[in-house]
Amino acid sequence: MDKVLDSAADAVGDIPDGAVLAVGGFGLCGIPSTLIGALAATRATGLHVVSNNCGVDDWGLGLLLRAGRIARTISSYVGENKEFARQYLSGELEVELTPQGTLAERLRAGGAGIPAFYTPAGVGTQVEEGGLPWRYGADGSVTLASPPKEVREFGGRRYVLEEAITADFALVRAEVADRHGNCVFHAAARNFNPLCATAGRVTLVEADRIVEPGVLEPDAVHLPGVYVDRVVLADPTDRRIERRTVLAALQEA
Repeated sequence: MDKVLDSAADAVGDIPDGAVLAVGGFGLCGIPSTLIGALAATRATGLHVVSNNCGVDDWGLGLLLRAGRIARTISSYVGENKEFARQYLSGELEVELTPQGTLAERLRAGGAGIPAFYTPAGVGTQVEEGGLPWRYGADGSVTLASPPKEVREFGGRRYVLEEAITADFALVRAEVADRHGNCVFHAAARNFNPLCATAGRVTLVEADRIVEPGVLEPDAVHLPGVYVDRVVLADPTDRRIERRTVLAALQEA
């Protein structure tokens, strides 16, 4: 089955208001910026986003955030986005902060059909006990806080129960995809992308290159096409570096 669409706009055109999106990437590495840009050009709003972070102020998921289109996020690291902090602290955005490894496993479990699992991450903290601010009021008060989690002991050690995550749509960035949706990711850009892809009921992939079926060696495939519904060509110029650092010796050269 040929899963390639003509444009990113075609791929995201049926994402409705209030949809739950699992979005790949880590920082600005491997984020599906072409699909996000196309989604930003639609009118879909009230979105619930599951992503390790929320882009930066003017790029990636930051575009949707700045436009007030995201209602809730489940994230791990959000420290590079001032608009995110402003919306969260002013009560405009609901935020469920989750330990990074737990977030990855919640997505993996969702894709594997596992409804929940026990983990030691967060034991003895507000992750277990509840009370993490999910939403603030305009006056700075906490209007919605995380609930306490179920705890069990295995082998003399305490673990908290975490629920799996599934999404209505997954947005993913690959280096190469074939027309059947088989994908290969480049180095660290693999990050959360395969996890989001398997957790999505409808998975959209943008790829730097699209090749014919049979070009990719089966053993080289990171994400089988059975998990992918739509493939589009990514904008190869749409890339950024979150923090550019150069050795002093190179600066002086």
